[in-house]
Amino acid sequence: MTSLHLRGTVLPEGEVRDVWVVGDRLTFARPAGGADTVVDGGYLLPGLVDAHAHLGHDPATMAFDPALFTEAALAYAAAGTTLLRVPGHRSPIPAGLRADRRLPRLVTAGEWLAWSGLHDLDGPQSTPGDLTAAAVAQARANDGWCKTYGDWEPFTPAVPAGVLRELCAAVHAAGGRVAAHCQTAEGTRNAVLAGVDSIEHAWYLTDDLLAVLAERGGAVTPTWSGFLPHVAGVRTKPEGPRKDWFLGGVESLRTATVAAHEAGVTVLAGTDSLAFGDVVTEIEHLVSAGLPPAAAVGAASWDARRYLGFPGLTEGAPADLVAVADDPRRFPGVLRHPSLVLLSGTSANPGYR
Repeated sequence: MTSLHLRGTVLPEGEVRDVWVVGDRLTFARPAGGADTVVDGGYLLPGLVDAHAHLGHDPATMAFDPALFTEAALAYAAAGTTLLRVPGHRSPIPAGLRADRRLPRLVTAGEWLAWSGLHDLDGPQSTPGDLTAAAVAQARANDGWCKTYGDWEPFTPAVPAGVLRELCAAVHAAGGRVAAHCQTAEGTRNAVLAGVDSIEHAWYLTDDLLAVLAERGGAVTPTWSGFLPHVAGVRTKPEGPRKDWFLGGVESLRTATVAAHEAGVTVLAGTDSLAFGDVVTEIEHLVSAGLPPAAAVGAASWDARRYLGFPGLTEGAPADLVAVADDPRRFPGVLRHPSLVLLSGTSANPGYR
């Protein structure tokens, strides 16, 4: 077996090191036999992560389509994203797709699970009779995660804190974690205080709630990519409470993104339902919101991997990495032009020579 050899500045530590790939694993010990040098110089970082992506659904019907899933997943891999969290999908992802070594590794959460008291849901959600039991079942059937809601429409009741508290307690007792859609002040507060692990969209977070999240090792996924394309259009709408809710939520997110990082909450990069394959734009949105570039890259690489239970560039870790010419902690846009992407030790960007 011919090994691969890479030399570069390994992130996030920032040390120049020699790295070898033997099979699908990384090692810092020179292996016996020959090794082909494929990178000499530049920067090496753990494979990128999109922590909130709903790929593989037909836009018209929301039915799961394996061909659409494969197309989107291949685009992610070619662009350097080697790990995806899918917090909500209409049907189980087939085992064959999960085992396809060309595709990013997956962290799934099962169906979107909604409390029956929510109003005007837009279609993909399931409203089980026993929400808590369904959440536990989904966490067990997937990768330790379930996805539920703290709210939906802005001027209707949010999910009661007691409902969420019971759900979180049961999922945690089963060894799982809970992600929750949150876009209102009441829904976000209820979700944080109930014990939700990952606050998705994360509107109307306040400093006291961030302190609670930080204490228990929680995370926020701002999903800027899902909101910013709509801001200009919303600003042209007539004045009213719905416009105020949307623009106020986006502005609150700008403040909370930085405050979360400063409080010690893990910030995750997630694109939601747009432009599958492009997590670099989300990194740039995080920087525009005020996050230091190194933290924004970490939100889509080493910090996200750690939060989701995956190693970075460590001895014996899966050989999932991205090589770039310049320091992404200073110039995140360089991630659009990887010189090499490895997924399980195999090149995933066809343009690499």
